[in-house]
Amino acid sequence: MRKPLSQYHPILYWLRVWQRRIGRYMVWYFGSRKFATQRQITQPLAYRYKKHTSKLIRRLGESDIQLQYNKVINLKLAVKQLTGIMIEPGHYFSFCRLVGRPTTRKGYVAGMQLSFGEARSGIGGGICQISNLIHWLALHSELQVVERANHSFDPFPDEGRILPFGSGAAIFYNYIDLVLYNPTPKTFQITLNVSEHQLEGELLCSEPRQYSYHVYEQAHAFTRENGNTYRHNEIWRDVLTKYNVGDRPKCLSSTKLYQNHVVVKYPVAEGVIQTHEKS
Repeated sequence: MRKPLSQYHPILYWLRVWQRRIGRYMVWYFGSRKFATQRQITQPLAYRYKKHTSKLIRRLGESDIQLQYNKVINLKLAVKQLTGIMIEPGHYFSFCRLVGRPTTRKGYVAGMQLSFGEARSGIGGGICQISNLIHWLALHSELQVVERANHSFDPFPDEGRILPFGSGAAIFYNYIDLVLYNPTPKTFQITLNVSEHQLEGELLCSEPRQYSYHVYEQAHAFTRENGNTYRHNEIWRDVLTKYNVGDRPKCLSSTKLYQNHVVVKYPVAEGVIQTHEKS
């Protein structure tokens, strides 16, 4: 398979990035989509759809732990632009549009970024922890995920993982964005907070939820393909009745959302690797 032209030289790559960025600016400011911009911090909506927390500081392989502490600074800045955002009926939520470009002028510092096939230091690194959380909240609602990307590689072994592998949402301003759409007559609200040890998030709504949601992984495996190790799984979502039908909730639908197949960047014990050589 031939590489895209933008991968042959850094200048071509950045020209492609800015081409995409300008195109997205046109959609943001001149397109027909209505984007969520209103925030209400003092009066949160009455009904909770989903709550989730994620640990702020995690040991990730042999990476510099200082990047984790720097990440907390970046998270606090991004949260200020996002918390309380109202996603009204027919409106779109854009992570990058709300947060803006992370720069040193805004106070962002070097955190960990996953790009070009490796974990590296970069200004604003780590704010994808917020997009991961928001994406997880959205999967437990009627909000539609219009745009979302996953990282193309697995950089570190699992340590304290709670959410299924490959259920996050990568961010790279504004080339890669997390975009949600509200197709319902209800208004949703996202609230976020950076506490001492956790990133906290809630998805609230103007009306009580009608269904329950179960998001999980299937077919998880490590495979060896032509000398490389790959990790793959499937992310599924069940929509269930809010209350029991008989002795348990009734499953109304079961959908495969994502299928992940990415190269692994760390050693994996041979006993858990399946051999699947490709010609």
